[in-house]
Amino acid sequence: MSPPILADKAFVRATITNFFFFFSLNCFILLPLYIEGIGGTEIEIGVVMGVYNAVGILCQPLVGPLVDAFGRRPFMLVGAGLVTVAALLATAAPSIPMLAFVRGLQGVGFSAFFVANYSYVLDRTPPARRGWALGIYGVAGLVATAVAPLIGERMVRRMGFRPLFFLATTMAVVAAGYVWSLPRGRPGSPLPVAGSLWERGGLDELRHRHMAVTLFFGLGAGTIFVFLPTFADSLGVETLALFYTAFAVAAIGVRVFGGRLIDTHGRRAVIVPSMFVQTGATALLALLGFLVSRTSLTPVVPVLFVAGLMSGSAHGLLYPGLAALVTDHAPETRRGVIVAMFSAVFLVGQTVGSFAFGYITHAIGYAFMWTMLASLLLLGAALSMSLTDRRAP
Repeated sequence: MSPPILADKAFVRATITNFFFFFSLNCFILLPLYIEGIGGTEIEIGVVMGVYNAVGILCQPLVGPLVDAFGRRPFMLVGAGLVTVAALLATAAPSIPMLAFVRGLQGVGFSAFFVANYSYVLDRTPPARRGWALGIYGVAGLVATAVAPLIGERMVRRMGFRPLFFLATTMAVVAAGYVWSLPRGRPGSPLPVAGSLWERGGLDELRHRHMAVTLFFGLGAGTIFVFLPTFADSLGVETLALFYTAFAVAAIGVRVFGGRLIDTHGRRAVIVPSMFVQTGATALLALLGFLVSRTSLTPVVPVLFVAGLMSGSAHGLLYPGLAALVTDHAPETRRGVIVAMFSAVFLVGQTVGSFAFGYITHAIGYAFMWTMLASLLLLGAALSMSLTDRRAP
């Protein structure tokens, strides 16, 4: 019997590495304020911030086979190194084109690090504990996502953006240091030569139903995070702190206390209800859009808090649940490929949501936009009901 996953020092170290890496990246959540401060328009803000996702979508399917061929640790080092260089460039990059280049470097760095680090963790976790282990691993990223903007906002108000970018550099260097101290893990294997380019790159995975469910999940997650601030502002809400707090607490809570359900009850048993909960959270936002206006006396913040709890609890189980399902039957030599495709599909969903629903909101308003999104997520939830567990006995 294998030892408890938290007794595996390499797993714990990889999880801590994940925290520092994503702390560095999440210092740039506030970058739109910096771009606006140097005279950038909303279009330029959208382009600069969108470069990151676009590069990630393109890079991850290319990185996956290389991570399998040359090992995990080299690509973790490359990813941390690129993010370090990007953060350093940001300290001396007042121009918008240079900031776009910075975001592009971060996209490449994220792709290399995430695919390699996630595959490294998968290598160390048996299928019977994989769902819970991936959830605990992901908690480090969620904590970084919650903490980095809070610290960053205080730094920006008191000292400006340059110290924030130096903090991001430091966090990336710490992440690289942790990577350097990791055991080397599974050795690489030769690049596959048999099969079509479609199969070797993992694109054949796109035909599976779980990838379609992942796309719907990403669509919902990306759209809610992009448009909730402006939606709340349209209703006269001055702060969204309670929503994000509820989201983070729920996501972390379900992973720590309920993550074992992914392993004990099966992947599908967790994915299906979580997809319906995500749909319900979006429907709640649609209801707010129809019933509440800026001049209404209806309390909005408590409803946003409930929506945050629902979205966070759904996200907290969906990401590790789907990741475990996707990789359950992936051979060791193709885990990097499968992780890369899973992450890229999730990013596609997020990116499509932020672009497409921006135009939809502009044309028909928030209430109808949330209704349309809820309808699509309901379709995704229905599709998830036909998933089958693929866990090896």
